[in-house]
Amino acid sequence: MDNKITFSQTVKEELVSEVALSNERKEALLSAYIRINASLGFVNKKTEVILKTENAKIAKFIYTSIKEIGDEYQIELKFDKSKNRKKKTYYQIFIYDADNLLNRLHVSFMEGKISKDIVYNDETISGYLAGAFLASGSINSPETSNYHLEITTVSENYAKWLSKLFLKYKKIEMSTKIVKRRDKYVIYFKKGDQISNFLIMIGAANSCMEFENARAYRDYTNNTNRLINLDIANMSKTTEVAKRQIKEIKYIDDKLGIHNLHNPKKELLCYFRLDNESLSMLDLANKLSEELGIIITKSNVNHMFRDLHTLYLHLKGIKL
Repeated sequence: MDNKITFSQTVKEELVSEVALSNERKEALLSAYIRINASLGFVNKKTEVILKTENAKIAKFIYTSIKEIGDEYQIELKFDKSKNRKKKTYYQIFIYDADNLLNRLHVSFMEGKISKDIVYNDETISGYLAGAFLASGSINSPETSNYHLEITTVSENYAKWLSKLFLKYKKIEMSTKIVKRRDKYVIYFKKGDQISNFLIMIGAANSCMEFENARAYRDYTNNTNRLINLDIANMSKTTEVAKRQIKEIKYIDDKLGIHNLHNPKKELLCYFRLDNESLSMLDLANKLSEELGIIITKSNVNHMFRDLHTLYLHLKGIKL
């Protein structure tokens, strides 16, 4: 049996690997994911939302994100195995008494339109479209020349509003098409440049690089847009990682104090990162080596940041 991960899964797992999301982006992402993915029920006249996925990382991310925006929401994560031959594991997130959360995220299952209170700038539009892709998006492998990316929904009106959202993103010009497929409406585009732009738009920088590298290897064309996207992806990746690290270091410093780490290398690494978010892992390794008079490798720096991330989660009360 072939368990090779698909490119769609690669993109989605990259999206849920980022922990340093602003509350605005996180809420926009959750709003889209719930709007597209949710099944509704009513228990004692209270709304119950059920979210279902086959991907454990997505399930954990959605569950953790809801917990992070508010401890008052009653949620539970469960899993179950299908009874067919493939025995797939399905993960379900139950949100009990969900009306307050739905109101906060401006989710309406009766109306097709998307509220301006949840998408009002490029960051929230990016988050919303990332959530939509997580919920029902798919993309062909970059190894094939048959480029195709789509997001499906059951509501024609909602599909139209979602399509219009692409046009409101100011940093990149995007346009989509809509087609009806059986009982669903599909928002899609087929041009490679559009797919690459979309990956940049939703914050999937690594996937964009993989997609562009595959395109470049296959046809060897000197396309300026591809080179720009690769540069943007590299810069975006470095900047986003640094922002996450700075956020976590500041939280550790506030709750524990950097000076209480009792590890000179980690303490100095924290101060270097706080001073400059543009430094790469190799730059940080070189600065530590020069300051401490010992050899510090890029691998050592990565390991220390993983330790700091684990400490951050522990201080936040988030179980791994």
